[in-house]
Amino acid sequence: MQTVLLSEKREVIVDPDSPFVIIGEKINPTGRKKLAEALANHDFEFIKNIARQQAVAGADILDVNVGAPGIDEIAVLPEVALLVAQTLDLPLCLDSANREALAAALAVLPGKPLINSVNGEEASLNRILPVVKEYGAAVIGLTMDEDGIPATAEHRLKLAGKILERAAKLGIPAEDVIIDPLVLSIGADSQAARVTLKTIELVRQDLGVNINLGASNVSFGMPERHTLNQTFLVLAIAAGATCAITDPVKLALTIRAAELLRGRDDHGRRYLSSWRTLQANQPV
Repeated sequence: MQTVLLSEKREVIVDPDSPFVIIGEKINPTGRKKLAEALANHDFEFIKNIARQQAVAGADILDVNVGAPGIDEIAVLPEVALLVAQTLDLPLCLDSANREALAAALAVLPGKPLINSVNGEEASLNRILPVVKEYGAAVIGLTMDEDGIPATAEHRLKLAGKILERAAKLGIPAEDVIIDPLVLSIGADSQAARVTLKTIELVRQDLGVNINLGASNVSFGMPERHTLNQTFLVLAIAAGATCAITDPVKLALTIRAAELLRGRDDHGRRYLSSWRTLQANQPV
């Protein structure tokens, strides 16, 4: 099943038979004081530089989140999203739970963006899915509801099915819903990654839709987070994940290596491109 995302001139296909898609995570002020200050000060050159760094590193799509204290999302999300779209011809992932902010951004953006996200809560389904339908976007569906994140893969699969069913009732096709099985920190629960990997397998087997991950959550509270993030991403790709919101600067080469070893990278072109980029940006 193919999820097609578009910028003004570029198409990105998320598909189990295509190379893994990297959604650059770094335009997000959460835990990034300098970016929060740049948003508050309308320092757009700083934001453009972050976008360019991720594109050079190998991002296929760029996540745009402007949620920070004192920021008017309804005004700022469309402004920043359009700025990034005009700076780099890549599809965007609009990262907000604010319906009005999403609608304002979708109204000015070219192409077909991805929305991050909807979940199984009734309030979320009723708030976000109509916007997805109105603007012909795609959406990430989080496997959680009013009771939080389920402890079992089977329960998360059930919530994924609920999201797809509700989307279908509005005329949103299954290929425009990317399921996120969610991952919690293994520092708090040593079985957290196993449950997520099992959910990926069940969603792939039973629903056939594309699967996204916010992969870095797995390592919160643990030492050597980069090693854990790398390993988890490779396991998730093998289980059937097709895209991830992650740091392309740190993890693009790992992802490209996994795709090369799975026979998804003819002549290693994408792997070699990532390796050359990494070498070119090494400190002298």
